[in-house]
Amino acid sequence: MSIITNINKAFDHRIRLGIMSVLMVNEYADFKMLKELLGATDGNLASHTKALEKVEYIKIEKQFIGKKPNTRYYVTALGKAEFKKHINALEKLINKS
Repeated sequence: MSIITNINKAFDHRIRLGIMSVLMVNEYADFKMLKELLGATDGNLASHTKALEKVEYIKIEKQFIGKKPNTRYYVTALGKAEFKKHINALEKLINKS
């Protein structure tokens, strides 16, 4: 069995890793919060959140607060499980060196 078996391709970009890390410790995060925390551009953040939504690791909720649009992101149960597997695989990889 390969030592990188549980390394998940969905998390192979620092922005996606960051999105998941933020969502694992917060009930949700909105677009502005993620953008500021991760130092991402609008387009970059949008494409990475869409990629994570496509594999059902996060869910996206759009609403209006007053007249302003607000987009919130939540980690799904599947996303939590897969991210934990990914982190455990990374730890095993690091501990082997």
